[in-house]
Amino acid sequence: MVDLKCVWETPAILGEGPLWVARENALYWVDVVGKQVHHYGIAGEAKKTWNFDTEITSLAPRKQGGFVGTTRKGFAFFDFNSDTVKPEMIASFETNIPGNRFNDGKVDFLGRFWAGSVDEANWRDELGSLYRLNADLTVQKIESNYICSNGPAFSVDHKTFYHNETMKGIVYAFDFSSEGEISNKRPFIQFKDGEGGCDGLTVDSEDCIWVCHFGGGRITRYSPKGELLQTIPFPVPNVTSCTFGGENLDTLFITTARYGMSDEDVAKDPIAGSLFSFKPGVKGLPTQEFTA
Repeated sequence: MVDLKCVWETPAILGEGPLWVARENALYWVDVVGKQVHHYGIAGEAKKTWNFDTEITSLAPRKQGGFVGTTRKGFAFFDFNSDTVKPEMIASFETNIPGNRFNDGKVDFLGRFWAGSVDEANWRDELGSLYRLNADLTVQKIESNYICSNGPAFSVDHKTFYHNETMKGIVYAFDFSSEGEISNKRPFIQFKDGEGGCDGLTVDSEDCIWVCHFGGGRITRYSPKGELLQTIPFPVPNVTSCTFGGENLDTLFITTARYGMSDEDVAKDPIAGSLFSFKPGVKGLPTQEFTA
């Protein structure tokens, strides 16, 4: 049993991308469909929310300050030191596919930002891709043919890269070289019907993988060999993403969503879309920073 807490009750339509920023002792997370970024200060700071004219789908801290992230159609820089924040676009992609948008993203140990796109128009066509934003601000397309690219993460030794195909219920593993190139794509976990789609994920200090289940009302922990170790049920159906935070990196923060829920569903689960946390008894890994 774990002491699961609702730490911020919000009606996020599609809460995603929780990001621990140690220099601020705070958690950032996004509501993709709600076009918002939320800030949760652990040291008793006021909660903050920024509203945007476009979807902000992921964020990562920059080594020199500020943030890098993805909007609906590309990569951008952000500075949250003012109440009015606009993305400073770096590069736009897939403008010829209006139904696509960017999704989840993470920074690797070489300081590069990986992010993928999804077919939001109908969630069935393999129109999504995986991209990498390099330190010189060039962008490379790394993988294609995803319906819903999701959940990038890296093993403790930086030798394995994990990436999801949510709509097919597959978490893939890749070999990750010392130069930061991926190869040897293979299924790592295959979820069954009824378990929900594999959404955001993170890796802990014991090299185990925590996977969120959209529509499955749970989060699960797997060994580096893909063995199911633990299942944590949630009081809401759409569990979207997770990351470790807190001063000791011993708290797991989890985002959720109301996406696809009817009014009757929300009445049944009124805290859907909220931010949750618990202490799983294991620590996480420090957040990598983008180097440009």
